[in-house]
Order: sequence, then structure tokens, then C-alpha cells
Amino acid sequence: MNATDTVLLDGRRVGFSECPYVICEAGVTNYGDVEVARRQIDAAVAAGADAVKFQKRTIDLVYTKEMLDGPRQSPWGTTQREQKEGLEFGLDEYQEIDKYSREKGVEWFASAWDLESQKFLQQFDLKHNKIASAMIVYEDMLKMVASEGRHTFISTGLSTLDDIDKAVQIFRDADCSFELMHCVSTYPMRDEEANLKMINVLQERYNCDVGYSGHEVGLAVSYAAAALEITSLERHITLDRAMYGSDQSASVEPAGFKMLVGAVRKIEQALGDGEKRILEAEVPIAQKLREHLKWEASE
Repeated sequence: MNATDTVLLDGRRVGFSECPYVICEAGVTNYGDVEVARRQIDAAVAAGADAVKFQKRTIDLVYTKEMLDGPRQSPWGTTQREQKEGLEFGLDEYQEIDKYSREKGVEWFASAWDLESQKFLQQFDLKHNKIASAMIVYEDMLKMVASEGRHTFISTGLSTLDDIDKAVQIFRDADCSFELMHCVSTYPMRDEEANLKMINVLQERYNCDVGYSGHEVGLAVSYAAAALEITSLERHITLDRAMYGSDQSASVEPAGFKMLVGAVRKIEQALGDGEKRILEAEVPIAQKLREHLKWEASE
């Protein structure tokens, strides 16, 4: 069984050979450039990530005309519309992303920000879905995604426990496998805002798998989350944090992402199973260090 095989047991995902399941969030840090997206996929594969995630929006449904007509300087022009459309991938780009990801042997999926975008993603028959934090209160979106029956990662930033209660109930009513992801939706997030103890709260309250979606600068908080036995870890990736865009400062460059994945795999191994035992390698050490006890006992 590999890291993308899913077995359901009492509503939970089990049987993943590697935990946490590492998601490389490409988001909108690729300039809407499919060549940059390919390089992000390459970086995810080189780091040993399990999946690459994108974001899909229908611009005129997600933003108001007044907002889109507003001014914004960007590489694509002087209006908000030009900036938003410049960052957005269409069918041709997603077909290339789908083809390239399959060639590289890595999964991809995306978080939709409107119902038309979710319908758009359905044509690719992806293994996973993602509910972005901003969408956790959008019940029509939750119901549509849950009806597809794909294992879904649900980010919990920008939400109350009541919001999460409602989302969990929708997925359980639909008998759709899911896991929550603890998230604080500031970009970048300050370390003292992380509130990682919420991971345990979510695990206990919902009796489900819980991951972590991080927007902090650096890797230490993600390492700490891994030590809390999260089942998934999502971090934004960028080819260069100096590139244009508001998400770049909360993103990790390829070398850092590789370091992150290597470390969380070691943390997972180091956690062990919690059963006390004497290792075979410890036996001769114990005999050597306790040799003097035999002398004392014989006197």
C-alpha cells in the first residue's frame, strides 16, 4: 500500500505507509505560468512530497465587479481583474498540469472557491478534494464536494467550532472520508499564533484524522505539528520568496521544502509506538553498565 491508498475504518483514513501526507501547496505562487507550475511539481517530487495542490476560481463569481474594476498594479496590468485573471489557470493549463503530474508520479488536486470551479475539477477524476478555510462556511460547496465521495482535506482557519461542527456533519451524513486541518489564516502567520494544541482538541472532539496547514515563516512550527501526530501537512511552495505575490512570504523555497519533508519523515519514525521495551542493541550495554552490581551482590 502506498501513501495514496485509502482504507476507511469507522470514518477514518488508515493504511497510509507514510504519515503525515505531505501536500505541496502551489496555490497562486506560480504567476499563472504553467512552466512555473511544472517547476513547482518538480520541486515537490524532489522533496518527496505526496501531492501538489492548486486553487481554482471563477473570477466573476468569487469577486464583485466593483472590486475587479478597482486599481491594482501587477505584472499583468493596473486593475484587480487583470491581476486575478493573470494568476488563474484555465483548461489548457490544468490539462498540462494533469499530464505532467502523472508523468512525474505525483498526485495533484485543487481547492475550488465556487461551485463552477468544483464542477470544472470533476473532469480530472482526482483522488482528493480540498476545502479552503474561506469555504468551510459555504454549505453548498461542502455538500457538492462531499457528494463526490473523495477523501477531502478540510482547512479550519477563519472558523469557529460551530462552523466545523456543521462541516463535519455534512461529510458524515454523505459518508465521505475526510480529515480536518488545523490552520491559522494569516500570511505569514506569527509563531505565537500557531495554537498547535488545537490539533489535539480537533482529534478528540471529532474523533477523526487531523492535519496541519501552515502559513508561517520557517519550518519549526511544522516540525512541532508533526510531533503531534498529524496525518497531513500542507505548506505553500515558491521558487523564490522574492517573487511577486502576497503568498510568497508564507511559502517555502524548494531546498527548504526538501528539508521539511525529510525532517517530518524522521519525526514520524522517532515517535514510535509508545510501548516500553528493551531493544536488542541495549542488552549488551545493560550487561556492561550493570556488571558492578553482580560484584556487590556476591559480597
